[in-house]
Amino acid sequence: MDVVEQQSGATRCVTLSGSLDIYCAAEMRERLAALLQQHPVLELNLAEVEEIDTSGVQLLLAAKQMASNLGHMLKLAAHSAPVLATLELCKLLPYFGDPVVEFGTPRTTKDAA
Repeated sequence: MDVVEQQSGATRCVTLSGSLDIYCAAEMRERLAALLQQHPVLELNLAEVEEIDTSGVQLLLAAKQMASNLGHMLKLAAHSAPVLATLELCKLLPYFGDPVVEFGTPRTTKDAA
């Protein structure tokens, strides 16, 4: 998992690329915890996430909960197709509450149904 960070106003933007899976979950959990403690608004750009497993989903859930506990905000942005499919399968899109923009592939009304 590659991570690129940049500041955009009050928001810390973090682009994740590669696989968000069990092999990187422990390291990513520590890194996201540190970022959430330092930044009141953290945005995860998921456009370059090629694969996500249940550990990756748990990581996103834990980060969302940690942000809430700190009174901070975690935003998910530019969902890749694998991330979107996984969050839809788990019925977690409403939990995260972010606008869904699937990066690179326009969605039609028929696709959303």
